[in-house]
Amino acid sequence: MSRYCGPRLRIVRRLTSKKEESDLPIPGLTSKKPRIRHLPGRTAELSAKIQSQKKEKPYQARLKEKQKLRYHYGVTERQLLTYVKLARKSKDGTGQALLQLLEMRLDNLVFRLGITPTIPAARQLVSHGHILVNNHRVNIPSYRCKPEDRIAVRIDRASTRSLLENLPVTNLSRLPNHLSVESPRSTGSVRHLPEREAIGFPINELLVVEYYARKL
Repeated sequence: MSRYCGPRLRIVRRLTSKKEESDLPIPGLTSKKPRIRHLPGRTAELSAKIQSQKKEKPYQARLKEKQKLRYHYGVTERQLLTYVKLARKSKDGTGQALLQLLEMRLDNLVFRLGITPTIPAARQLVSHGHILVNNHRVNIPSYRCKPEDRIAVRIDRASTRSLLENLPVTNLSRLPNHLSVESPRSTGSVRHLPEREAIGFPINELLVVEYYARKL
């Protein structure tokens, strides 16, 4: 399955519930909140009737959580399955290890540091060679960072300097505790592996592990 490039708010409406209206339900996919809350392709009345009468089956709940995880981090089905296989080999819980592997991706760290508004934007920035890891250029979005790695934006190009000037200052109150910002616009570092509480969106990782249990 290829990476999704279609309408993002349609995915948000399909995979989230009304209980998640207070915050961005899939912040890695889009920084916008949908004005329409009912299911895509349905009227508001029909959508409310379906949600009230139809009881969600266990498989549907697992599939929904898996899709939320995949769209948030912007990974393909094959990549997510690979991460699950790696997480099963960890001494920690499979769910926690899976989230740590995804959180330590370079494109996600660029997003969590506040350099870009979404993970797709961070992936583009990394792919174009604008990101340095320990003063070395890295253009692989899936690059797995380690604790004490230093992440910075290259400022030796006019286009990059223009990009930095238009970036909002990082909101330090939303910065997870496993990251630190040295410069609010262009430099940050990884302090340690992320804890479960540091995950920036609502997800039940155990349902994702259960979804892949029969495939492994």
